[in-house]
Amino acid sequence: QVQLVESGGGLVQAGGSLRLSCAASGRTFSIYTMGWFRQAPGKEREFVASIAWTSSRTYYADSVKGRFAVTRDNAENTVYLEMNSLKPDDTAVYYCTASHRATRAYDYWGQGTQVTVSS
Repeated sequence: QVQLVESGGGLVQAGGSLRLSCAASGRTFSIYTMGWFRQAPGKEREFVASIAWTSSRTYYADSVKGRFAVTRDNAENTVYLEMNSLKPDDTAVYYCTASHRATRAYDYWGQGTQVTVSS
């Protein structure tokens, strides 16, 4: 099992920045990819960004390209989501997730952290 704990959410004005952190513990050697999803009120959960645990290859949703950056610190088993030029539409609960090497599915999820962007 892998445990994920997010931190760093909060309230920020439009145009501002926030950095989310996700600390992984447990069987971290089994992680293939770590990612971030978000869910706004009344909407489905959507993909934001991901990073491969070994190659550091990254992927981004079109809505955040050029504004968000996902990085990792393998020594600390931590993934970060740097969010810049935030917009009110970025308001959501942000979830950290990890996929298992065997399934390549996002099997592990954090509890979520609230990000609110005011206009």
